[in-house]
Amino acid sequence: MTRSLHPNAHRVSDTLIARGHHGLIVQQPETVHTAEQAAAAVGVEVGAIVKSLVFLLDDDPILLLVSGAHRVSVERTGERLGGELVPASSDLVTEVTGQPLGGVAPLGHPTNLPTYIDRALQIHPDLWASGGCPNTLFRTVYSELMRITAAIDVDVD
Repeated sequence: MTRSLHPNAHRVSDTLIARGHHGLIVQQPETVHTAEQAAAAVGVEVGAIVKSLVFLLDDDPILLLVSGAHRVSVERTGERLGGELVPASSDLVTEVTGQPLGGVAPLGHPTNLPTYIDRALQIHPDLWASGGCPNTLFRTVYSELMRITAAIDVDVD
């Protein structure tokens, strides 16, 4: 039995295709809210999972694409980005991405968020990121993810 993709996943797929990616979204039978769950679902190290996290940088929303093996130090990462970094509220995350917590994709949002990517992700030959809802993922590589999101690389720890 084929299950149709959630509209968020369709939007992510369409955005991927528009930006030169194949656009294939993999739908999991169970939700993959955490990096650990996503890694187990696709059989990779947790560090190869891309967490899409919304923060406020001096009151402006930004997107950090972070290795599943990393936690963001708001102090150190904020210094590197040149401002005060604080986690966004769940309501703000949903507002600026149009996607639920645990399913935020690196793209396919109603607005273009300034995006930064964790340099630690580049050591993995393949990366997996959310497809816009908690049970979807797509595969990419570091250079492609930087290109399709117009991300700036940064050290995140």
